[in-house]
This record gives sequence, C-alpha cells and structure tokens, in this order.
Amino acid sequence: MFTPDEARRFVPRGDGDPRGDVVLAWELLYRLEPELYDRLARAERLHPGVVNWLPSDVDRIAEVGAGTGRLTMELTGRGQQIVAVEPALPLRRILRRKLAAAGHGQRARVIHGFFDQVPLPDDFAGLVVACSAFTPSPGHGGEAGLAEMERVCRPGGRVVIIWPNHLDWLATRGYRYVSFPGPMYVEFGSYQEAAELAEIFYPKAAGEVRRRGSRKVPFDVLGINPPRDLAFKVLPE
Repeated sequence: MFTPDEARRFVPRGDGDPRGDVVLAWELLYRLEPELYDRLARAERLHPGVVNWLPSDVDRIAEVGAGTGRLTMELTGRGQQIVAVEPALPLRRILRRKLAAAGHGQRARVIHGFFDQVPLPDDFAGLVVACSAFTPSPGHGGEAGLAEMERVCRPGGRVVIIWPNHLDWLATRGYRYVSFPGPMYVEFGSYQEAAELAEIFYPKAAGEVRRRGSRKVPFDVLGINPPRDLAFKVLPE
C-alpha cells in the first residue's frame, strides 16, 4: 500500500489502525479511494477571499500537498509556472488529468515529493503554498516541512498555509493570520451525493443532512471549520 518512504512517514512503527489514527486513515483513503476523496474535495470549496488574497503576478508557484487540485486549479491564473508537489500517486494522476483537460498541462507540472523533502531548488518560487494539508505532525509537515517550504521560497516571497490548524504553533514561528467573513457551504453535486458523502465523512451530521434535503450544507452543520482563512509569512529580503 505504501512505498518505503511513505511507510516511514505514515506508519513509522510498522503498524497502525486507521480507526484510531486519523492521519493514517486519510493516507489510506488517498491511495485506496482517490476518486471518492476528490468528490469530497470538490465540494469543500475555498472562500473566494482566500484565493483573491494570493498574489496574482508570480513567476513561479510551488504548492506542497496538492492532492487532486482543490487549490492548484485556482493557481493556474496567478503564476507563469506552477509546480504541484504530491506524495500519493493516485492523487497525482487525478490532478494531471484535470490540468490536461483544462489546457494547463504545459503551465503546471505535477511531481512526487513530501513536505520534508520538496524536490525543488533553494529560492525557487515567489509563492510557496499548502492547502488543507500542512499540520505540525512530522508526517504532514512539522518543523522539517515548514523549513523546506521556506527554503524553496525566495527572499521577499510568501509562504502561505491555507485552511490552517494549530494557529498558535504557526504564530510562534512568525506566521500572521488572515480570515474572511461570510456564510460558507459544502456544495455537493446533488442532494443524493450530500447524503452519501455525509454518511462516510460526517456520520454524526448525516441525519441533519438528510433532513435538510439540500446539496448545499453549512460547514457548521458538519462540525468543521470552513476554508476561509490562512497563515502567512513574508521572507526577509
């Protein structure tokens, strides 16, 4: 299921139980049911203020933990060259397919890599970003991952963590916080999809989703924070 590099990060003791290990559960999902994950990611849309806040005139952008392109597809209009780094092969395949279908296959490149091992040179990009992927956990970032993102970012550029958690942890490392107001919804393709995916990903809210009978479900009904915020650092010149 995992390559040796993946196993070292996600099951460092050689075993694990996804029923009690959320990180492991998600990593298995990415590899066993990538299309199912992509359906969820497409529904959890970013606040437009987050995308609009990002610089729009960047020569090179590096995205780490790109997944199936929730953010990548938004970045194609904001940089001349985008490199999307993603460890899970099934997610890379989906992202490459999406970029090709949208005509961005030449502008955006999808490569294999990890937060703590980004295969890009020093000072590569004016914007280095992660969306819904970075955490203080070593397997999904941590000190080594943050150092790698900052290494790849050129002086005067921005490192941005979108939909962050552990804000205090980031603040102690020089990151500032921005949040955008307004109601937000998870926008499924249909009510039937909302009911189906709620049973899988938000079982405690599944009854309320069925009762509402709508494809649009407020994030607070599902019990999760909406993707309306970011933490960022401008690297000194």
